[in-house]
Amino acid sequence: MSDTPPQQGDGNPWTVRMTLLVMAHLVGTLNIVSVLAMAPVISDDLALTATQFGFFVTAYYGGQAFWSMPAGGLVDRYGVGRALVMSHVVMASGTLALVLANIYWVSLVGLFLMGVGYSMTNPATGRGVLAWFPPERRGTAMGIKQVGVPLGGVLAAGNGVLAATVSWQTLMAWTGALIVLNGICCLYLIRYHRPGVSAGGKTVNNLREVFKIPRVQQFTLLSGFVNFGQTNFFAFLTLFLREVAHASQPMAGFAIGLAQASSAVARIGWGVVSDRWYQGRRGVLMAWICGAAAVLLAAMAFVQPGWGLWLGLGLAFLLGITVASFAPVAQAMMVEMVEPRLAGSAMGYNMTGVYIGAMIGPPVFGAVIDMSGTYDAAWIVTAVITGLGTLMLITWFRGGR
Repeated sequence: MSDTPPQQGDGNPWTVRMTLLVMAHLVGTLNIVSVLAMAPVISDDLALTATQFGFFVTAYYGGQAFWSMPAGGLVDRYGVGRALVMSHVVMASGTLALVLANIYWVSLVGLFLMGVGYSMTNPATGRGVLAWFPPERRGTAMGIKQVGVPLGGVLAAGNGVLAATVSWQTLMAWTGALIVLNGICCLYLIRYHRPGVSAGGKTVNNLREVFKIPRVQQFTLLSGFVNFGQTNFFAFLTLFLREVAHASQPMAGFAIGLAQASSAVARIGWGVVSDRWYQGRRGVLMAWICGAAAVLLAAMAFVQPGWGLWLGLGLAFLLGITVASFAPVAQAMMVEMVEPRLAGSAMGYNMTGVYIGAMIGPPVFGAVIDMSGTYDAAWIVTAVITGLGTLMLITWFRGGR
């Protein structure tokens, strides 16, 4: 493999390397979830409809879908460190574009660049886990590095609360500065790349090999269905609670922070569980998680003003444990179903399916709201699509290497 630890004087991969993997996810998630947490403020400032805000999210995930496959191949060829540094450069550029935007289409370009930047993160960190951690601890390592996602979400929820008194452009500017700082720190990981050791060959050849593996194609397709639910949940949670449950902006920001906090614990927990009891059959665990998520998404249709706000908070907590936390199990499954030299390419290919589901979800959700005048139908559609993805995992997907 091309990313291997030096032979001596290198330290423990669970310390500095793991910290940098966690932080890469943290700043990338802080970027987009800040936009979601401040959705009511940004929508009012830019006079956006629900459908237009849905395309905000689509632009972000469109950038990820556009660059995920090339990103995976580049990680295999050039290493974890270089890929993460470039990821941070592009994410910071997109954040700056969003801060300076004064018209709608420029904002979409900023979101697109943010997505392109983050598309390199999952293949890079997934390959880092595969290269630096033993198989019997791989699910745990995936869970720990993925905890950066909800931690970034918790910080983003803070931005959602602060947006009531501080301009959203200022908050996004500080987010961009943190991305730049972490990108500089990721230069440290370049030392772990070993040119010439990889048997991966050219990027295009790696991708061609991945395309020919049926189980990878199956898992990529069903991942898009399941991520349809996760993306809609986070994209519309604050708007939903503001408009339907009549929550304040700070309370809506707290809700998304609550979901991210429960996810922070659950991602580590699911990783440990998959290592101890489901290694070799992680798909069973993923099916339970995603099936429960489909039921909880349908229950969002029962949220109403008054007492319904507390129901909404409870569902946000539980959906943080389920629909927001299956990623470590899914990513461990993906890197284990191909040869190690193809791990980055396979992860990039899989994330393309994930991000296509994320692209389609928010506009569909917003369109259902605009046509029906209610969120209830949108949550039911989301639950059905998530349930279909779970059914595909149970009845159609065939795992293993």
